[in-house]
Amino acid sequence: MSALGDERALGRRIAFHRGKRGLTQGQLGKIIDRSESWVSQVERGARRIDRMSVLETVATALEIDLAELAPEANVVAAVHRPKAATSLSLTLCASDALHAVLSDVSSVDVERLSQSAEQAWDHAHGSRYEDLSELLDTLIPELEHATRKTSGAVRRRLSVAKAKVYQSAAAVLSKLGETGAAWVAADRAISAAADAGDPLLMAAGAFRLAIAFQGARRFDQAKRTATTTIDALTGLAASGSEPAIALTGALYLQLAVASARGNEDEDAYRYLDHAAESARGLEADRNDYNTEFGPTNVLLHDVHIAVELGDAGRALRVAAKADTSALSPERRARLLIDLARAHNQRRSPDAVAAALREALRIAPEQVRNHPAVHEVLADALRVDPVHADLAELARSINQESN
Repeated sequence: MSALGDERALGRRIAFHRGKRGLTQGQLGKIIDRSESWVSQVERGARRIDRMSVLETVATALEIDLAELAPEANVVAAVHRPKAATSLSLTLCASDALHAVLSDVSSVDVERLSQSAEQAWDHAHGSRYEDLSELLDTLIPELEHATRKTSGAVRRRLSVAKAKVYQSAAAVLSKLGETGAAWVAADRAISAAADAGDPLLMAAGAFRLAIAFQGARRFDQAKRTATTTIDALTGLAASGSEPAIALTGALYLQLAVASARGNEDEDAYRYLDHAAESARGLEADRNDYNTEFGPTNVLLHDVHIAVELGDAGRALRVAAKADTSALSPERRARLLIDLARAHNQRRSPDAVAAALREALRIAPEQVRNHPAVHEVLADALRVDPVHADLAELARSINQESN
């Protein structure tokens, strides 16, 4: 799946430089964390690379410049770092905990802080990143102060709010590509949940941590985090706890995605089946711990996994079954981005433009700041540089991103 030039030409260049380095296809695959068959398919032009990060990894492994491997790569617009990414990262860097310990006691408005924590998730699910950044700039310091100046049941309640806030930050930072900051936020969320004495909230933090690991392409760590958390939840899920079942299903989805991104198709669909089994145990879509887990989310991940594995046909067939009307703007837009990628694999520029335009209407900040959107637009325009809708859409997204 390549957004970066003719597949066969790219494949020939990869094979040529691999040969110069004296590497077999299997050896190159091990270096870049891909299978030998994946390398073979790419070199034959039977498989395309649709992510810049993967192409950069291949170039590094072959010890050549990206421009030499893929001269067409310069058509991919650089994604401007969103203001929200900078603001949220800086918020996490502040010494709020130390300040809270050393500051004088002041009154704590428990109700307001708890409601603000729920509002943070409203912003995250709505893909309103700048609103979230503005809220957390003051809310995180307040919660750090409040949890250190209270005790007993009040402190536990505020610790729950703090865990939720850090989880919302981790979720958005992962989407914005700030994997290091997302990692920090998820770790703080787990600590806050432990202070609250809430094991399911801790599991939700581990779910966010697994996503952060995936963003950093640390797939083994993502899988370990998800697997150990699923194991820990086994008893609660077996007892019929629906939140535990939902969290277990959401973690299986992360295992499926991590496997797909590592080109492990059998594992990806096996984990997807486990997630579907969890969803059947719930029967309806839910939003336990802001995971939006349920039968519909399993379908959405089926689409994503198919796109990651290059099976556009399956992605489009599954997407046709999904009714996303009850899901958040973030989830609905994410499906449309995956649909655009699938249509691009089929070389259907009209459908690419239609999917991205609808996604932009639903969740503009998410679409303007998502690397996959910029890459799919660049690829579609390379194939059809005079496509008016795509060109206008690309100008609109790039102008708003800068």
